[in-house]
Amino acid sequence: QVRLVESGGGLVQAGGSLRLSCATSGRTFSAYDMAWFRQAPGKEREFVAAIIGNVREYYSDSVKGRFTISRDNANNMMYLQMNSLKPEDTAVYSCAATTGYRIGLDYPRESAYAYWGQGTQVTVSS
Repeated sequence: QVRLVESGGGLVQAGGSLRLSCATSGRTFSAYDMAWFRQAPGKEREFVAAIIGNVREYYSDSVKGRFTISRDNANNMMYLQMNSLKPEDTAVYSCAATTGYRIGLDYPRESAYAYWGQGTQVTVSS
């Protein structure tokens, strides 16, 4: 079983930065495809960013150029550096992982990921 635990959320002013972390259990972390999703109040959960095959990075249009996804395979960690935050970035951010599945173009789909964390709240004030 793979366990994911997010941290790093909080309250920040618009224009500020936060770095989210996702600690992952499992002995084959480097084989996991990983992603961040978010869910704002009253909205569906949406794709934010993914790192596939350890090297390919994908971003939603709404965060491209502001957010950066990365991973540290030696420490079983994934990160989301969020800069130039906007009030519309306010949401619960969750990390997700999958392995043993050729994710291909399914990377933005929730159904592509087998393992999920509980989420961390990010609130951006105007």
